[in-house]
Amino acid sequence: MKYSLFFIFLYFLSCSAPQARRPINPKPSATIFQENIAATKKIFQKEEAEILKYIKNDSLNIYKTSPNGFWYSYVHQIQEDLVTPKTGDIAELTYDIRDLNDIILYSKETLGIKNYVVDKENFISGIQKGIKLMKVGETIIFVIPSYNAFGISGDGNKIGINKTIKSKVTLLNIK
Repeated sequence: MKYSLFFIFLYFLSCSAPQARRPINPKPSATIFQENIAATKKIFQKEEAEILKYIKNDSLNIYKTSPNGFWYSYVHQIQEDLVTPKTGDIAELTYDIRDLNDIILYSKETLGIKNYVVDKENFISGIQKGIKLMKVGETIIFVIPSYNAFGISGDGNKIGINKTIKSKVTLLNIK
């Protein structure tokens, strides 16, 4: 009898409803997102200040601000009314990549001639947008903030995280 009462008692205890487990890693709160946004804004503000300082000190070039988030200056501009690349065209170009101290990270000889299918191929975002301003034979210097270049990851080689780049691009041909 003792054993039967014990088993009945044990049976009723084991029939309780299961309790939900809490996640090991709870979802981040809104404050963490707000802190990340604030930190990102600070990075962008610092980067923009560096770019504006660079542009101010570059007495050889006159830079224009693009609504697409980069700055550019014509080295060789063609006044004729020629076509510019549009989506689907193949833009044949040469370019280099430098830092704001004018140190060459990738030379145009190293990179070679690039055949870029406009808006259909993954390429440096700032240059993708900037090519659409160019006519065949023009050369433009683009100053591209990290968010329009290689972003928070860099290129894993010579371009670090959140680094502004400068690129001298010559449009050779449109096919």
